[in-house]
Amino acid sequence: MKRYAELFRFPNVWVLVLSAFPARVAYGMVGLGIFFKVEQELNSVALAGLAVGVNAAAGAATAGIRGTIIDRNGMKWPLRIQVPGYAIMLIALNGATDKSSLLIFSLLLGLTAPPINLSVRPLWRDAVSDEWLRTAYAVDTAVMSAAGVIGPVIVTALALSSTPSSALYTCAALMLIGGGSLAITKIARNWIPEEKPEVKVSMWRHRPLQLLVVEGCFIGFGWGVFDVAVPAFATLEDVPHRTAWIFTAMGVANIIGGLLGGLVSKKTTPLGALRKTYFAWFIVSLPLAFLYPDWPMVIGGAFMGLVGGAIQVFYWEVMEAVRPQGSPTGMMGWLWTIEGTLMSIGAASGGVISEKVSPNFALGITTVCIGIGYTILTIGRGRLADANKLPTDEEDLAAMKDNATTNQ
Repeated sequence: MKRYAELFRFPNVWVLVLSAFPARVAYGMVGLGIFFKVEQELNSVALAGLAVGVNAAAGAATAGIRGTIIDRNGMKWPLRIQVPGYAIMLIALNGATDKSSLLIFSLLLGLTAPPINLSVRPLWRDAVSDEWLRTAYAVDTAVMSAAGVIGPVIVTALALSSTPSSALYTCAALMLIGGGSLAITKIARNWIPEEKPEVKVSMWRHRPLQLLVVEGCFIGFGWGVFDVAVPAFATLEDVPHRTAWIFTAMGVANIIGGLLGGLVSKKTTPLGALRKTYFAWFIVSLPLAFLYPDWPMVIGGAFMGLVGGAIQVFYWEVMEAVRPQGSPTGMMGWLWTIEGTLMSIGAASGGVISEKVSPNFALGITTVCIGIGYTILTIGRGRLADANKLPTDEEDLAAMKDNATTNQ
């Protein structure tokens, strides 16, 4: 843990960790908040899953555009416009009662989603030197995971309480606090977009991005099914409160996994670490289709979260190594557009499959998708060769020098 203590000596690390945290908690609440709101109003798991899917699709559809805007113009004004807009849409959704209004406001909510994570990620390169990025990404993964633990617990407790409307109101308040805090931080206000290269290559013709898009399609769909299959399974079994148990176990384990990933030796390449943990992710997902929403699924979810936390660290490193110059947020945004769109389709499908076929069958789909994702990375690893290199001593020294100059 000494390495993490040293990381927090960089002046802006605490700023990035604390400022956006309430907004990340809000994002951890949104999916389940929509699910419980629609299910309680319409008494339909399938429609609740559809609403979650519509929201995710709308958010994903504009992620690439939002990332590109940040790459060109900075992040100050996108945050200052979208954060209050998102809070207003949450309040509007909370007041809706009929099917059409619920689905429309779920759609609008996704379209107004503030680029919180898209904004935080490129700031780490300004906050720390390159040799500290793996550890910084691990901290960021842990923070997102912590928000992912707290968010579902809060929203489930509020949505199932005597005042269920308080769930989305709380979500709106947290988004205003966190998004507003990030927008006014000095590091965000002063962030300067990277210069574009003279010879531009379309991101869509960039071979590493093409591979990650294909992989993201399967992971997005599989995870979308999972996110709805778990609360659907618990609701169908008349134990909806156990949803919080499962997602909490996953989130806590995700924090631990991310922190462990940040301690992996720099002698291990990002791609090598990603493929090893990805295979372990597939192995621990194998029992999913046979679990019941009780302690077995809590334990299974914990193992999924443990490995998934480490994967996120290495995935960010791989993406940073292979992305085109001048696209620190745009590439991630477009990847999220594709992955998030498939996730929304998976979420909508997860509710129908759980209700009409079986939630166990739906959870099995997640395992199959993880297996396909690993196969794609293995077959196409040549396209990610830039992420399979270790930095030289000269590159490390240059990165440290550049960062020292920037921080003066």
